[in-house]
Amino acid sequence: MIIAIDGPAAAGKGTLARRLAAHFGLPHLDTGLLYRATGRRVLDFGGDPADPRAAEAAARALQVADLGRADLRGPQADAAAAQVAAVPGVRASLLDFQRGFGRRPGGAVLDGRDIGTVIFPDADVKFWVTASAEARGRRRWLEAQGGGDLAQIVADVRGRDARDAVRLVPAADAIHLDTTELDAEATFQTALLRGFA
Repeated sequence: MIIAIDGPAAAGKGTLARRLAAHFGLPHLDTGLLYRATGRRVLDFGGDPADPRAAEAAARALQVADLGRADLRGPQADAAAAQVAAVPGVRASLLDFQRGFGRRPGGAVLDGRDIGTVIFPDADVKFWVTASAEARGRRRWLEAQGGGDLAQIVADVRGRDARDAVRLVPAADAIHLDTTELDAEATFQTALLRGFA
């Protein structure tokens, strides 16, 4: 069984994916970490994440264990991830990585931005998880333990939404979950009811 969970940042898709993976005894892949781990591998070897050869080599060498690193968040990792993500060869390698992960015996839960439309358009169950920009900004602010300006974080979320408007779209057959007013448990129960009843 392949479960695809897509949506914008801070909508709750990762939390839902982890809960569903645990519930069904399936492995979970946070595909957003792939670019961060690739960028980090380039930096580990003193390379430039914008260099296509270095970025592609890092993507091809990526292992599941790389996704568990503690240094995949923060400004340096963010910048490196953005640079490697712009390299077409990296995207191709990571597409293969994601499909290989999902084709394990028994299946998997994958969360990201194009799982149900590009990676696994034939997934057994697809969710599109979203929330208002205000709710997502507040979640980001809380993750940072109240650090930073809440209004600026919400503005950043809106800016990212505008940049993503063309390519971040739900699969036509995805189940839509708006988590603006839902906590993690309510989101999980709603997903079970709507996707697996």
